[in-house]
Amino acid sequence: MSYVDDVIASVSAKNANEPEFIQAVEEVLESLRPVVEQDDRYEKAAILERMCEPERIVSFRVPWVDDEGKVQVNRGFRAQFNSAIGPYKGGIRLHPTVNQSIIKFLGFEQTFKNSLTGLPIGGGKGGSDFNPKGKSDGEIMRFCQSFMTELYRYIGGDTDCPAGDIGCGAKEIGYMFGFYKRIIGRYDNGALSGKGIPYGGSLGRTEATGHGAVYFTEKLFESLGRTIKGTTFALSGFGNVTWGVADMINKLGGKVVTVSGPDGYVYDPDGISGEKVDYLVEMRSSLRDRCEDYADKYGCEFHKGEKPWGRVKADIYMPCATQNEIALEDAERMVAEGTCRVLVEVANMPTRAEAVKCLKDAGFVIAPSKAVNAGGVAVSALEMSQNAMKLSWTEKEVDDRLKNIMYNIFNNIDAAAREYGMEGDLIAGANIAGFKKVADAMLAQGIF
Repeated sequence: MSYVDDVIASVSAKNANEPEFIQAVEEVLESLRPVVEQDDRYEKAAILERMCEPERIVSFRVPWVDDEGKVQVNRGFRAQFNSAIGPYKGGIRLHPTVNQSIIKFLGFEQTFKNSLTGLPIGGGKGGSDFNPKGKSDGEIMRFCQSFMTELYRYIGGDTDCPAGDIGCGAKEIGYMFGFYKRIIGRYDNGALSGKGIPYGGSLGRTEATGHGAVYFTEKLFESLGRTIKGTTFALSGFGNVTWGVADMINKLGGKVVTVSGPDGYVYDPDGISGEKVDYLVEMRSSLRDRCEDYADKYGCEFHKGEKPWGRVKADIYMPCATQNEIALEDAERMVAEGTCRVLVEVANMPTRAEAVKCLKDAGFVIAPSKAVNAGGVAVSALEMSQNAMKLSWTEKEVDDRLKNIMYNIFNNIDAAAREYGMEGDLIAGANIAGFKKVADAMLAQGIF
């Protein structure tokens, strides 16, 4: 077997109970075959093996007391995957589905994503199976404080800077940061990002992932001879990322016709714009997790228990919800529908491996999530820079930097794909461009 095959087999055997992680590793390593086959330094230094093994992963219990006085116990995780190009950076996910496999997969992907930003940040990820939905502010605060009593040992501005993620917004970050300060006895505001504006947060962070995804799409469209203006988009989700994507698409003259939730999707042929985009924020804040609320309010179609992929006519599909939301049957329906031939992944790894193959075989252009959604972590890193320099940039200054970063990401992954004879394969280009920067740093630093 080849070096790549050996590593895939080894990782699969060692992590047999972690399917999300194995899928991510297989996808990335398949793309890297031409790179490692042309340079034997990577095999001699066991770069692939080392990149597939986190430098550190911690698991800990998180006991907290609910409003009834009953002790609850959750599990917490932090995967510090790779620090070759900078301190670990990656979000904290609070969701009942969180487990070690998901945290490892997200941390592995984060390493490549952070490399693509061009900023000096390594890869990491953390979280807990705690579900903040339906919890009081007091319960959320007590959980966050308990979570931080263990996490504080592993973070800091020059070590690891967690941010928010699903279920962990400004409120949760605020509770964590407040308790972190108390534990360490000093004001280290570079230890967490996604903070509130009054205590070191960055303007533009809330919309950064969504806006950044559209800036990437704008550059992709330029390469395809298209423009966002007049283009119809089908989105999934209705959370913060979906809101940011819809907001920027409307600003650039496009039309959003779908959003979705766990209960199904809505189709609004008139377009989700103006107050309708603002209503997505209200839906998210209600914690009802019901997309049907939008259909009830605006009198449009609601399709219970279904996803929009291949069921509506749209020019571009942009999944913004969660991992693995596009299965093979969804991909086959997308191909059969025939209107769309572009998939822009905004959520982390939303398309299953067999669905990716189906779409690529049908000629779809697929923009991978590790490139598309890098705007969030990019602005988190810009927040770290502002904290370190004790500055506050204007929203325009942050947005200009974000746009430049996303344009550069597209240019770099497009160039990487061309260099290795895979023109148009943006998935391979993203994996190669992200890999080479980290791998070359690892080679320069010796065995660690």
